[in-house]
Amino acid sequence: MPITPDDKDWTWVLAESCPDCGFDASTCLPTAVAALVRGNALAWSKVLTAGGNDLARRPDEATWSPLEYGCHVRDVYRLYDWRIGRMLAEDDPLYPNWDQDVTAIDERYHEQEPEVVAGELVAAAGALANRLDGLTPEQWDRPGRRSDDRAFTVASIARYMVHDTIHHVWDVRAR
Repeated sequence: MPITPDDKDWTWVLAESCPDCGFDASTCLPTAVAALVRGNALAWSKVLTAGGNDLARRPDEATWSPLEYGCHVRDVYRLYDWRIGRMLAEDDPLYPNWDQDVTAIDERYHEQEPEVVAGELVAAAGALANRLDGLTPEQWDRPGRRSDDRAFTVASIARYMVHDTIHHVWDVRAR
């Protein structure tokens, strides 16, 4: 399963360097996120097209395989593109909860084709990066809230999201 901060206190992701992957959202300009998303998509494409039988193999029962992580990152890009789109179109939208573990099971992440996932991930990352590249300075401050009522801006949600996708490359390469 993805390594994520305690849901009750996710703010550390935006305030300090990650002790595992080293990404520091506090020093990341929101306008840099689109380029980071595109670079991350290329890294994932390399992971998912490397071939071999290990892509679907979990290192242990509690840790996703590289393929499952790749599916998750693809879906993160899709979800955050949708969330940011809502933030731009609506006043302070409230997002429904997303249970990533249920999605992994329901969407059968472990059975998907790595090459297909790689293409879908690159496309989803491109769509999100293009949206981010098109933002005006005022749009970065648009608000939205998670289902637990925690508030984000477009800038903070973009930096939060890019840490997740960068961290997951570290997850599969740190093995």
